[in-house]
Amino acid sequence: MQENPGDPARAALLAELTELAEQLPARIDIDPESVSRDLARLVLTLIELLRRVVEHQAIRRMDDPDLSEEQIERMGTALWRLEEKMEEMKGVFGLAGEELNIDLGPLGRLL
Repeated sequence: MQENPGDPARAALLAELTELAEQLPARIDIDPESVSRDLARLVLTLIELLRRVVEHQAIRRMDDPDLSEEQIERMGTALWRLEEKMEEMKGVFGLAGEELNIDLGPLGRLL
């Protein structure tokens, strides 16, 4: 299916993307002292987002009558260990939990 260049939905999307692009800085200043911390913050934010999605799915699965108590226990243990590891990694990079909730501008906060 070929898109129509005059399509109103396409024009609206293009206008929205242009508006978002105009809000971004023209140049990004990278501080060599904080680049590893900032990269760790980004990676840990993505991991935290995925952890929350997996946790949500696991909680939904726990209501499944086909799961044994052992399977439920293993899921809970895995989620607990993942949360512990996240806390450990945040400590290594000196990050607090609220620092992982990055601001996406007009889209709002990530977490």
